[in-house]
Amino acid sequence: MQTRQGQVTQRRDSWQNAALITGAFVVVLWVLEIVDTASGHALDPYGVQPRSEDGLIGIVLAPLLHFGFGHLVSNTVPVAVLGFLTLATGIARGLLATAIIWVVGGLGVWVFAQPQSNHAGASVLIFGWIVFLLVRGFLNRNTTEILIGVAVFLLYSGALLGVLPGQPGVSWQGHLFGAIGGFVAARLLTTRRRADDFPY
Repeated sequence: MQTRQGQVTQRRDSWQNAALITGAFVVVLWVLEIVDTASGHALDPYGVQPRSEDGLIGIVLAPLLHFGFGHLVSNTVPVAVLGFLTLATGIARGLLATAIIWVVGGLGVWVFAQPQSNHAGASVLIFGWIVFLLVRGFLNRNTTEILIGVAVFLLYSGALLGVLPGQPGVSWQGHLFGAIGGFVAARLLTTRRRADDFPY
């Protein structure tokens, strides 16, 4: 059993850890882009290159890389907000969800995107986190998570149109398969506990 005070302390610790991990991830993204720019964009080729053996490394590296500071700036706030929300109600589950999104998104791009293209950026995670946050509360039947999902929908529903083709220079495949990864993660990590059973 756990006291109310213990639950509050555990929840606060979870939020603090979520903020630290998300902040560290954002710092890594910026450091890599600084290194990339200083090296004449030597890291850009390490994105996902569909159906290329060399492009397989991009499944691991692509979400960490960006094509310039403008690209990174546009992703920074969504990464910070959505990454934090994904981790805040359970670090282990949030990290596992992120791993699923990372792999499903990267593999989907590698298999289905246009050959001779190069895909990079944290938006594959952003779209995965959006869908994960939208779906998980309803699958878990958890009131807090449902409210988070509704808030995310209100903030980022317009972004979901990015899964559709048509915008030049934008990896809609990365957005689409990231979103699919988010749904898969929510489905695989469903707990179906009552809201008052959650120890976070």
